[in-house]
Amino acid sequence: MLKWFNNCNTAFPSFIKNFSVWSSKLRLFYVYILLCSNGSFYTGYTKDVEARLHLHQTGKGARYTKIHKPKKLVYIEEYFSRSLAMKREREIKKLSHQQKQVLIDNSKTKK
Repeated sequence: MLKWFNNCNTAFPSFIKNFSVWSSKLRLFYVYILLCSNGSFYTGYTKDVEARLHLHQTGKGARYTKIHKPKKLVYIEEYFSRSLAMKREREIKKLSHQQKQVLIDNSKTKK
């Protein structure tokens, strides 16, 4: 889709034609769910998923994951703003364990 905007000869506003420059500077935020060793879920948000997972695995990411060791990343969403990611994190944290499992299962069937 991005190539289409760059190669398009129609009169698009310059901000759309320059989307590739803008998007390279864009920072996404991620909401994620970890499955912990005791079967519980941990939900968080971050700008850098890989670095955050490393912190969790080494016991430096959160108090909860220091006690309940993370087994694997089971769910992830991306957002264009920190506030939206934080809002979604709070929504997911309010879900029951079963509701989180449904969210995770539904995301797997969409792929």
